[in-house]
Amino acid sequence: MNVSLKNKTALIGGSSSGIGRAIAIQLAKSGASITVMSHSENKLKALVDDLDTENGQIHSYLVVDFSNFNDYKKVISEYFENHSIDILVNNTQGPSAGNTLEKNLPDYQEAFDLLFKTVVFTTELALKQMLKNKWGRIINVASVSVKEPLSYLALSNTIRAAVVTWAKSLASDVGEHHITVNSILTGYFDTDRINQLNAKKADQLGISQADVRSDMESKVPVKRIGEPKEYGYLVAFLASDKAAYITGTQIPIDGGLLKSL
Repeated sequence: MNVSLKNKTALIGGSSSGIGRAIAIQLAKSGASITVMSHSENKLKALVDDLDTENGQIHSYLVVDFSNFNDYKKVISEYFENHSIDILVNNTQGPSAGNTLEKNLPDYQEAFDLLFKTVVFTTELALKQMLKNKWGRIINVASVSVKEPLSYLALSNTIRAAVVTWAKSLASDVGEHHITVNSILTGYFDTDRINQLNAKKADQLGISQADVRSDMESKVPVKRIGEPKEYGYLVAFLASDKAAYITGTQIPIDGGLLKSL
């Protein structure tokens, strides 16, 4: 089965590295024109230069700060004044690690702005043209923690769960317009983010990062950490016409990590 996104346009958040970067690479390989965005302009420029242009695609980037909602709102609003997109991948950097006893109300507000407000606002802007076109794909990068909370990620557990339930509601509202809305429940992937979390955990437990990673791998049925490119394959499929009957779902990509049904 070939997945073609030729003549489609995509906006991908948090895409200068890790999972977001892998998604951008795969969607471009599938024929889409890509706009990538994050706070790192140098990395974004390098990525745009590397993206596939075999189908005559035109790629671009946006420098944004997801952690400052007012600034983000200004930049993304200006972008949508002159652009429309077919595929939106909602992905931001994760909030700080810590359990519930280490977090207070301002921390939750900050995480809400980062993970929820940016996603909902961007989606509202993208939907205007999608509704006119009677076609669209909204894909949210979430986490397995919305089903099985991770003790050291209280903020992410809480706010990502809100994003997933919002997405389920949205899917019901826009389905008749041939717009699909799906959330991906991310397991362990080989990214800078997981290395940062492992470093914190290693420090807390007084063990090496290698031991933390080894323990993590042992808990995954396939006995390894996921490669970001594998994530990109799933997103490319969900973004295509081949996935037109898949919406309102929460799809784990975790090597079998989740124990729940």
